[in-house]
Amino acid sequence: MAGKLFIVPTPVGNLADMSPRAIQTLKDVSLILAEDTRTSGILLKHFGIDKTLTSHHKYNEHDTTSDIIRRIEDGELIALISDAGTPGISDPGFLLSRECRRAGIEVETLPGPTAFVPALVNSGLPCDRFTFEGFLPQKKGRNSRLQQLAADERTFIIYESPLRLVKTLEQLAEVCGQERAASVSREISKLHNSTVNGTLSELISHFRQNIPKGEIVIVVAGKETSSEPRVHKNKYKQEDNPS
Repeated sequence: MAGKLFIVPTPVGNLADMSPRAIQTLKDVSLILAEDTRTSGILLKHFGIDKTLTSHHKYNEHDTTSDIIRRIEDGELIALISDAGTPGISDPGFLLSRECRRAGIEVETLPGPTAFVPALVNSGLPCDRFTFEGFLPQKKGRNSRLQQLAADERTFIIYESPLRLVKTLEQLAEVCGQERAASVSREISKLHNSTVNGTLSELISHFRQNIPKGEIVIVVAGKETSSEPRVHKNKYKQEDNPS
């Protein structure tokens, strides 16, 4: 039997977001690769999944990938999960997926949770065209990347920690302007999830007084190219009524 790699999204907060297909896939494989076995062990126990669990994260993926590929080539079904969300989206997953493709191994990615999609839709900002930045560089290249994002006409999305949120909003205001529309979502799908909308200036004032906790998603409107407000057009043209 041919082996296969399954990339399986897991809930970003609410365990009810775990799909039946994801649960069944994890029950069917012989090995589950996890970013943090302690975190994933709690998830697997909750869903009654009793499978071998081993670590696969950014600090060891270059050392473990070749052995994983060998095992799949020998016929094993292996799944990759991260602590939360879809592997490969600001989490380990890209390297293993790429190397499996290069080795001619089938990779199947299940659809499922990721934090930036609900944050984008919740923001009320245009989501027909957008760019996902993930985490910004902490030092080298950070300012130039911010400048590039500020000049983009598309809505853009950034992941940030609560401790760095205000600083990042201040930097965004410097390059985008104080009045650029934005939103901050935190704890997506969890009990205390919330979204705050406003200008960058308003968001800075709000979060200076209300220090957030949890995982943060910042969504910022793209640069306007004219004084005319952006108007959403219907995806499908309405047909005239027949005479």
